[in-house]
Amino acid sequence: MIASKKNTGTLSWLHLLFGATLVITYFLPWVSWSGNYVAGYALASGDFFHISATQFKLDNPFPKLNFTFYAFWLVPVLGTLSVLFVSLKKKTSPFSYLAGSLSLALFVIYFLFTGTLIDLGVGKNVVDMLLPSSWIHLLAAVGIICTTVPVKSLLPKTFWLVAGPVIAYGGYKIGEKTIMAETFVETKDTKTDFTVKATELINEFIKDGSAANKKYQDKMLVVNGNATKVEVLADSSSTISFSDSTGSYAIFSLEKTSHERVKTLKQGDAVSLKGVCSGSIFSEILGTMAISFKRGTFN
Repeated sequence: MIASKKNTGTLSWLHLLFGATLVITYFLPWVSWSGNYVAGYALASGDFFHISATQFKLDNPFPKLNFTFYAFWLVPVLGTLSVLFVSLKKKTSPFSYLAGSLSLALFVIYFLFTGTLIDLGVGKNVVDMLLPSSWIHLLAAVGIICTTVPVKSLLPKTFWLVAGPVIAYGGYKIGEKTIMAETFVETKDTKTDFTVKATELINEFIKDGSAANKKYQDKMLVVNGNATKVEVLADSSSTISFSDSTGSYAIFSLEKTSHERVKTLKQGDAVSLKGVCSGSIFSEILGTMAISFKRGTFN
């Protein structure tokens, strides 16, 4: 009996610590995107996509769903309630479960989105770009779920540890797929606005990125050149890149419909691609320009 009370007391103190840490770290910077610091609350406040759109030309593909991110304001609210209830020696579920699960989902979104920015030339490593406060928040999220009392079964804790990350990952991939999977037929049958050589296009963006973005962004382009990188991804989608001597490049995202043809290509092959220009991102660290294209297909 005494040992049981002692164990419960230890869990309560740990729960108090994890809850307070969860609330505090939520308001600290979580990630640095080329010197742009983004706090944990930024997704809920709208600053997350404001920074990514203005600095890196990467906006929320589903702006009508922005209101759903307000749910992440529940993290500090539920975390505070958990601290209050454990202090009063009352059960903290479901507040602690929800706070932890939402926090885990939020971390997954930051991790995946940062990876997407890296694919576009912003930074080199997700782990390096995520700041210590984000990792501490992650540990606090796991901790607040694991120390929830009373403990009747491990099943609820396992569920809440898994639910947030799985939903966040699934939702993110669906969004990513929706952007990239605008069909082959749509691209093939859409009128071409510009036909350019890859090296000339890259050079134009290097000389004046602002003017080039204004000219080409959201336009349908046919780009001709020699492929410098051909990559088939795990889900059978693929990317083909053209680059110049500076390391700057234009990258086309192609869907599964082009999979078989992509497999026949190798570095140096002449290729003509068609797609919508998503704009460019300049990496201050690398000193290179990355121009991305969606709805890519063979011309």
